[in-house]
Amino acid sequence: MIIVEKTLNIQTGEETVIEREETADEQKSRLEQEVFFTQEAANIEAKAIAKAALLAQLGITEEQAKLLLN
Repeated sequence: MIIVEKTLNIQTGEETVIEREETADEQKSRLEQEVFFTQEAANIEAKAIAKAALLAQLGITEEQAKLLLN
C-alpha cells in the first residue's frame, strides 16, 4: 500500500508530499486492525440479529421493550 505523507511548514508555507510503500510493521498493524474491525462488525451484527429474534419471540417492538426497561 502506498503511504502519502504531507507536511506543511507554517513559517514558509511550503508543503512537502512524500509517497512511499508501507513498512512491514505498518502493514502488520493495518492487517490486524482490519481483522479487529471486521470481527467487531460481525459481533455487532450478531447482537442485532439476536435482539431482533428475541423481540420477535416475545412479540413486542423495540419501543415496547425500552418502555419495559425504564
